[in-house]
Amino acid sequence: MNDNSKVLVALLAGVAAGAALGILFAPERGTETRDRLNDALKNLGDTIKDRAAEEIDNLSSLKEKIVENLKTTLGTAEDTLEEVKAPATEPA
Repeated sequence: MNDNSKVLVALLAGVAAGAALGILFAPERGTETRDRLNDALKNLGDTIKDRAAEEIDNLSSLKEKIVENLKTTLGTAEDTLEEVKAPATEPA
């Protein structure tokens, strides 16, 4: 599990614990508490969506860099192969 996943799990656990404690110790009526909890969950959902979109963009960028590096490496390997192959095919 990478660091980002650990942070996300900790965030979700903290939200759940906070929501549970908030409900237990809330001085408000049940409907007000539910409304506040609903708003908090919507905000959390938006935050998670935003973070997921950022990570998808990061992965897409990383994929592009890897593909470019592989193309460069493949081109270099092909050039080296041609250099090695040329003297081997010349008559002695």
